[in-house]
This record gives sequence, structure tokens and C-alpha cells, in this order.
Amino acid sequence: MADTPLDLDQIHARLDQAGAADADLDLAGTALLFAALDRPQTALARYHHHLATLVDETAAAAAGAATIADCAAALARVMAEGHGYAGDSETYDDMRNANLMHVIDRRRGLPVALGILYAHVARAQGWGLVGLSFPGHFLVRLDAAGGRAILDPFGGGAMLDPAALRALAKRMGGAEAELDPLYYEPVSDRDVLLRLQNNIKLRALQAEDFARAAEVARAMLRLAPASAPLWHELGAFEAQQGKLGDAIAALESCLAVCEDERQRQQVRATLQKIRGSLH
Repeated sequence: MADTPLDLDQIHARLDQAGAADADLDLAGTALLFAALDRPQTALARYHHHLATLVDETAAAAAGAATIADCAAALARVMAEGHGYAGDSETYDDMRNANLMHVIDRRRGLPVALGILYAHVARAQGWGLVGLSFPGHFLVRLDAAGGRAILDPFGGGAMLDPAALRALAKRMGGAEAELDPLYYEPVSDRDVLLRLQNNIKLRALQAEDFARAAEVARAMLRLAPASAPLWHELGAFEAQQGKLGDAIAALESCLAVCEDERQRQQVRATLQKIRGSLH
């Protein structure tokens, strides 16, 4: 792979291709494309080389693995012990924690960013690994060696038993929270990537940086062009900046893909208000 940075047009084109794909996505590769939007002068070759190194080292560590625990231990030995990947508890809201380039550079990140790395490495071994719908803290499910386990990439790849999962649910949702079967439902690769970017978008909104929020939403829409909620959000972000023409275009795109009649009514009302302000 040539060590030449991609320009923005190339990054956009590749994200558009991912958005049009029906098959499983290249999680880590697509996350690096999102990262490159913020670091367009940075070549991706060394990051892909690092991913290949993680894959090779895990294959060696997992040689002879006979149980799901062996496979999970091999992942943790390479990712957490060998390369020092861990959750960033001290500066959790640092925007770098959602940029996979920075995560690889710093060996620190958000749960979902670390989960993407674990997924890349595990799938290269022929194992199954998916993100779960667990609320407030991204977890992954590993399927390997005829077994199944839930891992916490933020916590060094530790296997979580039911007691640990119950404790985590209470930590995230309060003392009254209990485990729900929905927490164990897998999420799509596309939703994992959108969750990664959503962290950046939410932090921009907390800072009332609507231009940045709109920029992130537009990038997310390249991966999910049929997402009515994202188009709706983008319209709101553009309107907050006074970019009413762009807001109208985004809301019209929302109507083109939206199937929820209640949301359609909300969008129509917003469009009517914006158009009225132009006269």
C-alpha cells in the first residue's frame, strides 16, 4: 500500500462506496476513513500495517486454542497486554478517543473504538465478533471454538459473566436497572460505525459547535444515506447556523427516505416555518 495520504474526494468516494454496500463492512478500514477526514494529510499505510501486526500476533497467540476462553485470552494478551490497548477513563471525553488513528497512536479510546479493533483482529482469525446493544457501554460478543463469550474491550478484553454484566447494567442505568434480553442483541457494522461518529457529533453539540456537528452528520450520511433521523438532524444543524437553503435541502432529503409519518409531519412543519421566514 502506497504511503500517500488520501485527499478529501478520495475519502468521500470510499465512504460513499461503503454506504452503498450491502455486504459486511470493513469496520476498521472504514473507521480509518472517518479518522482521515480530520487528519487528511496523514497516510493510512502505517495504520493498516499495525492492524496486520495485531492479526498476525493474535494468530500466533491463539495457536492451539481449544476453548472460547483460550481465544478470548489470546485476544487480550495481544491487544491489552502486548500493545497496551485500554479504555481512556481519565480523559474519556477527549475527541481523540473516537478517532481510530489517534486511538492506535495513543492505545487509548472509547469502548466502541476499541471494539472495532477487536472485531478486526478476531474476524481475521475466522472467529465471529459483533457489537451488542448493551446500553451506555459498548460490549462485543465473541463466537469461537464452539463457544460464546461477552468481552469488554474498554476493560482489557475481559470476559464478563452474568454477575459482571448485571453490575455493569446497574452502573450504567442506576440501582434499579436489570439485565434485559435486548441488551444482548447484535448491532450491524454500519450502526457500530455510526455510533463511533455519534460520539464526535454529540461532543460538538455540547460545545454548541453546529458547524462541526453538521460536518460530522454529513460524513455519517455518506455511510447511511437512507437515515431519515440523520437528515433531520442535519437540517436542524444547518438552520442553527442560518444556512436555510442547506437546511431545506437536508429536510427534503429526509422526507425522501422517511417512512415514519409522525416524523414526516414534523419535518413538513419545520420546512413550512423555514420557507415562511424566507418571504
